Amino acid sequence: EVQLVESGGGLVQAGGSLKLSCAVSGFDSDDYAVGWFRQAPGKEREGVACIRFTDGNTFYANSAKGRFTISTDNAGNSVHLQMNSLKPEDTGSYVCAASIGSHVFGDRFRPLSAISYEFWGQGTQVAVSS
Repeated sequence: EVQLVESGGGLVQAGGSLKLSCAVSGFDSDDYAVGWFRQAPGKEREGVACIRFTDGNTFYANSAKGRFTISTDNAGNSVHLQMNSLKPEDTGSYVCAASIGSHVFGDRFRPLSAISYEFWGQGTQVAVSS
């Protein structure tokens, strides 16, 4: 059974940092991608970052470039999202998601699009105060 469990959310002042973690298990292939998404109240879900485990390629939303870093441990048990220089607009529910299979290397795979992912965690809250 595929499971994704997020941790690390919290309240931080603007300019501060948080590190989110997504513990993953139950994957039957090393060909997979894990993405981080966020959703603020009244707004649509937004893809923030994605990492493809096999080749380590990463993808970032423009809003995350230069401030957020996605990484994974060597065993592929956890995917982390280091968030620096946080802004109030980064506030929201952060969820990790996984897509498993060789299709994650295909041209049709959209790493920051929610429809690309089959498995989802429950989410962790991030609040950035001004």
